[in-house]
Order: sequence, then C-alpha cells, then structure tokens
Amino acid sequence: MRIVMAETNDEKKARLAQALRDNLRRRKAQSREAQNHEIAQEGAMPPPPAEGEKD
Repeated sequence: MRIVMAETNDEKKARLAQALRDNLRRRKAQSREAQNHEIAQEGAMPPPPAEGEKD
C-alpha cells in the first residue's frame, strides 16, 4: 500500500486559485448568455404603445 503525501499549502493555494478563476470565467459566460437571451427577447417583442395611444 502506498502512502499519499498531503498536499502542501502552496499546492492547495494554487489549486484553489485556479478553481476560482475557472468559476469566475464560467459565471461571466453565463451572465453574457443571459444578457444576450434578454436582448433577443426584447427585440422580438413589439414596442410598448406611445403615450396617448390605446390598443
């Protein structure tokens, strides 16, 4: 049986920093997709009636 050495603090910090960068990159991409989806929906909807106009 092989004994696995515990990771050092520097290795742990580097792994966590990379995970944070990946998470931030993913969240930014999701935010951009949501904004693009909202813009696409707004473009498909008719404009609201101007003041004084009735449906």
